[in-house]
Amino acid sequence: MFFRRSATKEKTQEDSHPSDPSLLDGTLGHQSFRTNTYVGATSFPSRLLLELIPDDPLSAYQPAISGSEIRCVGKHGHFVITSDKHDVVDAQQSLLDQIEDAISPHGPHLVELYFRVVHPSYPVLHKDVLLEKYSRSYRKLTPACLTAVYMVAMGWWSFSVELAHAPKPDVGALNGLVPALMAFDKRTKLVAAAEEVGLHRDCSAWQIPAWERGVRRRVAWAVFVQDKWGALVHGRPSHIQVKNWDVLPLQQSDFPEALDDDDDEQGSSEVERGVLIFIYMTTLSQILSDIIEELFTVEASNRNHSTAELLSIVKPIQLRLKEWYSLLPPCLDLSATRSKKLSATGQLYLAYLTVEVTLHRAILESEAQQPLNAELRQITREAAIMRFKSVIEFLKLLQPQHMQAFWHFASEPSLAIITTFSLVLLATSRASAESAEIYSLIVEYRWLLNINGPGAAFTKTAVDILQANAAFLSSFRSGGAQISGRNATSDPHNRRTDGPARPELTPERIQETIGLAPFNPELGGATRSDSPSLSGLAFTPSDLWF
Repeated sequence: MFFRRSATKEKTQEDSHPSDPSLLDGTLGHQSFRTNTYVGATSFPSRLLLELIPDDPLSAYQPAISGSEIRCVGKHGHFVITSDKHDVVDAQQSLLDQIEDAISPHGPHLVELYFRVVHPSYPVLHKDVLLEKYSRSYRKLTPACLTAVYMVAMGWWSFSVELAHAPKPDVGALNGLVPALMAFDKRTKLVAAAEEVGLHRDCSAWQIPAWERGVRRRVAWAVFVQDKWGALVHGRPSHIQVKNWDVLPLQQSDFPEALDDDDDEQGSSEVERGVLIFIYMTTLSQILSDIIEELFTVEASNRNHSTAELLSIVKPIQLRLKEWYSLLPPCLDLSATRSKKLSATGQLYLAYLTVEVTLHRAILESEAQQPLNAELRQITREAAIMRFKSVIEFLKLLQPQHMQAFWHFASEPSLAIITTFSLVLLATSRASAESAEIYSLIVEYRWLLNINGPGAAFTKTAVDILQANAAFLSSFRSGGAQISGRNATSDPHNRRTDGPARPELTPERIQETIGLAPFNPELGGATRSDSPSLSGLAFTPSDLWF
């Protein structure tokens, strides 16, 4: 039996003075050599699963990070907290020593100068906390924070009586020690750099060479894709605002590459197909952008939509996904591989499946809080199970040409999100027969990941999640585990049953219930509808589910 986990208050102390009262006691992000990671709405650790407390602690859901613990500080306030590894701690302390050596003996004067000149005008840091840490040791700060304070303060070097007549440290050397650490949010810097050179604006009428316009559009859309998928897989806000973006869609004319540019060397990738993959990835990312805006922003979460209202929001998005999929050309079929050529089409299909799964996960997690009526719930859950089956079919169809090809940076966390979706699907099941089916699918999914893993690094996190949750999964092996949600006791439909099998929902019944019949690929009307098996998947996204 599982119950909801409530917020807990954790008392922690710095190790230097364990018995002294400290501003740092009970803090979330100010403990030395401990890293906390916020669990966002679309992160592959599931907030719903983190709130479940089993009777047997060994069967508790794990976020697949070895040695981690979960801290809940309130509603939507889940954090994964991990202790830094010894080699990481040693490297950080060594770097801190180098930073201090570079400015010694002026460190204390620079800190005083910072809080005297800079902090009053830019009060971002907590003065007392930083001074408490610094008074214990400069090693209590992070390299990025320590360097930032020193470097910014050096802009006012002559304002300090103690420093004015002393030789100024080499700022370049200090900056060189932590370039990567200072850029900890690389996506933010990437978007900022793109905006700095105007990549977010339409350059069609600019007086520059045509090839340069193509370069600008390609780079701009690459940044757009990076931003939107980074937002999804990390559960963070997107930095690119569509209202500040007017770059025209990519055309093949924006790419100078042609079929003649293909390299005949064994193991090469195909130029023309790669161009199409990139173009379709950008259009899929535009749909993803709208999903993030409609479902996962702070504003969207504060609307408190019912699950039925959520379905009405999701419906037009699903229609757009259907259209996107129907327009994929036959040359992007998973089976359209060439001898001795790598095929990167796998990343595109995985991206599509991740977007679909993200929609279904939003509905499942909403329904756990605000239940639908029995028939609507059955429709949405059967559709969600079908999508997970399509992921399994996708993994079955991958060939070595796909596994060894280029996979977008989001591929590994995307597969992790899908893995979490399968656990959410299992945890929210109320019927023993359905639980058994989902459990069986997860077993098959895990097998496919294991046999493909040696040739595909992007499967690692997904495998780790399943391994970490072996006990969680085993509690469902016999179909006997139960999940109690917030409405479990009040909603008569929110119970696991062992009754008769669910009645099959026909297209006519779905149309009668919702007013929209599932799309029949045999009726034609779309590029891929005449050949619905082009993708090789067991379903077409044009099968609408509400």
